[in-house]
Amino acid sequence: MLIGTLLVTGCASPGPDHQPGTPFDPYEERNRQIHAFNKSIDRNVYRPAGKGYSDFLPDDPETALGRFAFNLAIPSDIVNNILQLNMRGAFQDTGRFLVNSTIGLGGFFDPATELNMAQPTNTNFGETLHVWGVQQGAYVELPFLGPSTERDTVGMVVDVFTNPLTYLLAYPNNLYVTGAALSANVARRGRYADAIDSILYESADSYAASRSLYLQNRSFTLGQDGDDTYLDPYDDPYGDPYGDPYADPYSDSEVSEETDE
Repeated sequence: MLIGTLLVTGCASPGPDHQPGTPFDPYEERNRQIHAFNKSIDRNVYRPAGKGYSDFLPDDPETALGRFAFNLAIPSDIVNNILQLNMRGAFQDTGRFLVNSTIGLGGFFDPATELNMAQPTNTNFGETLHVWGVQQGAYVELPFLGPSTERDTVGMVVDVFTNPLTYLLAYPNNLYVTGAALSANVARRGRYADAIDSILYESADSYAASRSLYLQNRSFTLGQDGDDTYLDPYDDPYGDPYGDPYADPYSDSEVSEETDE
C-alpha cells in the first residue's frame, strides 16, 4: 500500500493553462489508441461472450452467480473502510458478509437486504487514496480494463492484495475470488449490452463519451462537488453500466426495478 501511495505521488498534475471544467487528459493520443484496441477486443471477444453468457444462463442463476462474486469482494471493502477510518462502514459490510455467507449460502442469496441491513459501501483503494488526499491525476484508458485515472489505476493494483480471502483460502480455492469476478464482469457485459453498445458503437466519439461518463460518475461516487465535473457532450447516463462502477448490480432492489420495467 505504501508503494502504491508513493507511485501516485508521481501522477501528472494540471498546469496553469488547463481549462477548468475540462478533462485532464494529457495522454489522449495514447489513450485513443488503447481505446481502439479495447473496442476491437470487445467487438470480437467480450461482447459475444457476454451475450452468449446471458442468453445461455437463465436470469435467476445469473443473478445468483453475480451475488456470489459480489459477496466474495466485500472483505476487500472492509479492509478499505478500515484504512479510510470508516469503522461504521467496516462493521456494516462485515455484518452483511457474515449474513450472506451463512444464511445466504455463500452469497448466492441476499438475506441481508431482506433483513433491511445497511447497503454495501462498494469502496476500493482508489477511494481510500482519495480520502487520504491524493489527487486523481490524469485520465487514462487501460488495455482490457477501460476508463480509469492514475489514482484509480494504482488503486486497482493494490486491491489485488487487499482481499483477505486470497490469503485465507488455500489453493486452488482462492482462485474462486478471481474466477467469480471475471464471470460477473462477463455477465454484466451481456446484461447491459444495449446500453454499452450505445456508448461504444453509436456515439459520435465513443472515446469522449466513455471518458466523460467515467469521470462524472467517479466524481459522484466520491461525493465531489459537481462544479469540477466535466460535462458530458453526449449527456445520457445510460442507466446502470456507468452509473456507479462499483455498485452491486444484483441487489434485490435493482432486480425488482428491472422486472417492473
